[in-house]
Amino acid sequence: MTAKGASGTVHGRAEQIAEQIAEEIKIKDVSSAPGGLLDVLGVAAVVLDAEGRVVLWSPQAEALFGYTAEEALGQYAGRLLLEEKHLEQVLELFARLMGNGESWAGGFPIRCKDGSTRMVEFRNMRLENGRGGVYALGIASDQATLREVERGLALSVRLIEQSPIGLAVLDTDLRFVTVNPALERINGLPAAEHIGRRPREVMPHLGPEVESAIRQVLRSGVPQLDQLVIGRTPADPGHDHAWSVSPYRLEDPNRRVLGVAASVVDVTERHRAEIEASRARRRLTLIADATLRVGTTLDLERTARELAGVCVPDLADVATVDALDSALQGHVAEKHEGPALFRSLAVAAAGPTEAVRAADPPGELTVYDTDRLAARCVNLCRPVRVPHVGRHDLRRIARSPEAAELLARAGLHSYLAVPLTARGEILGVLCLLRIDTPEPFTHDDAVLAGELAARAALSIDNARWYRSQRHTALALQRHLLPQHPPHLTGLEVAGRYQPAEATAEVGGDWFDAVPLAGDKTALVVGDVMGSGVNAAATMGQLRTATRAFADLDLAPAEVLERLDHTSTRLEEAIITCAYAVYDPHRAQCHVSLAGHLPPALVRPGHAPRLLDLPTSAPLGVGGIPFRTTTFELGPGDLLVLYTDGLVETRDEPIDRRLETFLGLLDDPKRPLEETCDRLLHTLRRPDDHDDVALLVARARPLPDG
Repeated sequence: MTAKGASGTVHGRAEQIAEQIAEEIKIKDVSSAPGGLLDVLGVAAVVLDAEGRVVLWSPQAEALFGYTAEEALGQYAGRLLLEEKHLEQVLELFARLMGNGESWAGGFPIRCKDGSTRMVEFRNMRLENGRGGVYALGIASDQATLREVERGLALSVRLIEQSPIGLAVLDTDLRFVTVNPALERINGLPAAEHIGRRPREVMPHLGPEVESAIRQVLRSGVPQLDQLVIGRTPADPGHDHAWSVSPYRLEDPNRRVLGVAASVVDVTERHRAEIEASRARRRLTLIADATLRVGTTLDLERTARELAGVCVPDLADVATVDALDSALQGHVAEKHEGPALFRSLAVAAAGPTEAVRAADPPGELTVYDTDRLAARCVNLCRPVRVPHVGRHDLRRIARSPEAAELLARAGLHSYLAVPLTARGEILGVLCLLRIDTPEPFTHDDAVLAGELAARAALSIDNARWYRSQRHTALALQRHLLPQHPPHLTGLEVAGRYQPAEATAEVGGDWFDAVPLAGDKTALVVGDVMGSGVNAAATMGQLRTATRAFADLDLAPAEVLERLDHTSTRLEEAIITCAYAVYDPHRAQCHVSLAGHLPPALVRPGHAPRLLDLPTSAPLGVGGIPFRTTTFELGPGDLLVLYTDGLVETRDEPIDRRLETFLGLLDDPKRPLEETCDRLLHTLRRPDDHDDVALLVARARPLPDG
């Protein structure tokens, strides 16, 4: 037989054997994309007949050993692939394989076509067909490649099993395929209870958004890193935990989607620390906000409203501020005992709620027995906290059974009361209610509320004392000022005093109309710089002195000189004054100024004007001469004296204000009371910080005879 004929015979025999093997071992044609583990390993298949000749040679064998199929088929495998020194050992193994089917596996040095030696890992087995034919199948792979894959696989297994990070693999139906021990510990369930189930089935406390996010990763291929998930696990069903979850899509080398992998890190402690840090920042912000917003004025009710407003909604859904009525009356003590009589100062709510109707309306007085929590708070002078309000707590919180029912319907679930104390004295109570806010009041909330209450209590105490002093000063002021205009010959007068609008402060402004001998009248308007009781008292002294000097029938300049001398003996007193004497028989008015704005003169048929008068230094400077000016004041003429609080403001030029003032005096026949009201209503503003004294006089014809 020729070589070509022998080769053809071998090829034909190889084809027959291949067909027989395929038939006998039932090899199925299953398509699989390249790039799998077998492709990475480059697994080669070689089939030998009973004599050791090569009858099948795969393309991978050619890549591994270097021989083509034509070069290998029909050749004795031992002589083709082995060194002589290894031949005997291999023949022995081959005989045992073909004799009793004892398969073997291991690494062997193989001689390649290029003369090099390569360590190859073999797996050998015997094949039989239905006709008694016996063959040897060898599966081979480069040993170095195989060891590298084995090391990688072992490393991957160790990394997964020993990783402190929870790892999971889910298939395309989002069912668990693999979980590592760390995830078992995190979830509190063994791996067997994960496999084949979806995340929500394993941990029902997780929301559907978790699976939705994983499905989005599976669909888009875009990973989601460090996603915060809050929920509960079977390991700790009573508490929320936080996890950082990073899902990413798994693909094979041919980009076929295999499923989703996810790393899971328990960040509960970090999350709690962040929440606590956020709460601390919120507390500091709230305290800073309270510093700016509470106590902007010395108005008691406004200060209470500011405190309640700061607490809502950051600390509570409803806040009330109630003061002990005894404290408002000036009777304060370091400790309060027994039932408490409260006056409501403020109520604030984050939104519409029936709880507001349950609170005492501002200004109302309510007696709370000692079993009520608000009374207990002021009696013990310490916070009273009810984290979880029950039905039995409502009657100790509410002012009445009806109010308790309103609180129950509103959904009150947590209550906190803190005392308002300042300078060691108890002033009242700040009550906080949580309705829509789900968290109960904590110890930290009580500390924060106490800090807010302490800061506000100082402002409330200042406002309380200021109110008391103001009432005293106002009473003194009203007592010292003329209550009813006296009966004056040939003159009609009307006067007003008004405290500052912005601060409601009582100052030292005054007016007076003094009957003199000879049917004359002294008209006085003055301004003692300052406010409060001292200014009112100084004003009273000067008014008394003015009346005494007026009775001496002195010229206005002489009266001012004597008042100046008197003022120098008054402590820190600077006074401006306008002093005029009207003589109805001569229809003349004599006037002198001490650092004061000039009066306005209004004559029928003429435009109102300011009198052009020489001025001088204020009273109290000492040794400054004053001058008297005389002008005509006939029947129907109007003379208007006023203090600077009527026309001076902080944001408008005085000339413009005086122009407005004169424009309001457009009708000298207008009733004097109406003229006073018109001037005050138009010129006074809510932000005015000075008080006003106003005196309007109209000359009248003398009675006959």
